[in-house]
Amino acid sequence: MTAASPAADSGDDAPDASPDAPPGRRFEPDLRSMTRINLRPIASPMPLGFFTIAIASVMTGCLQLGLFDEAARGAVALTVLPAFVLQLLVSVLAFGARDVIAATLMAVFAGSWLPYSLVMLTGAADGLQVLGVFNLALLCFGALMTAVTRSKRALWFVLVVSLPRWAATGLGGITGAEWLTRTSGALGLVVALVAMYTAFALMLEDMRSEQVLPIGRSGPAHLAVEGDLGVQLRNLERQAGVRRTL
Repeated sequence: MTAASPAADSGDDAPDASPDAPPGRRFEPDLRSMTRINLRPIASPMPLGFFTIAIASVMTGCLQLGLFDEAARGAVALTVLPAFVLQLLVSVLAFGARDVIAATLMAVFAGSWLPYSLVMLTGAADGLQVLGVFNLALLCFGALMTAVTRSKRALWFVLVVSLPRWAATGLGGITGAEWLTRTSGALGLVVALVAMYTAFALMLEDMRSEQVLPIGRSGPAHLAVEGDLGVQLRNLERQAGVRRTL
């Protein structure tokens, strides 16, 4: 569900000020009884996001493992480039669904595919070294994200298997060590398998309205799926898009 901006429906005009208010001061009436918050259900974008991670990881992993020639870099970059658009779309929808963790993760994944594709397409000087530093920055981001995604075990597990890959890719790009690049390619296939399973499990869950394959939700993430509507609307007035300031 997504929260739209609150719309106020008023009947009779409310008094300008309370009878007990000091002279010269205007007090607004209690608007809670006149405020309506509209919620719009949407389909979950997360299966698309995880399938995108899986496919892009397979392509980049195969290149790192040497299954493609070096001349295929441009072709691989072109196949990975759509991942930027798809995951950016997933991120926007996740923000609209009030899931800041999933939205942030998908947006950063989207941002990781774009520079990779552009560097590989253009053959920029020292591109691999630059991408190495970039992947180490992603490693720091991922380490911080794992601390807040434990209840969302699907996101957490994809992050956990992505961390060693970012580390191997970063160090391989900086040092030029071939074995690190090969290791990163193998880890990329592991990431693809985990992301593919997660996407399939989430899609089955959405289609059947019940968990079919284990995902491992706990805490608030579990309540978000198993709880009633009252749980979903708890503290809604304090969420972004409803409150006045972020």
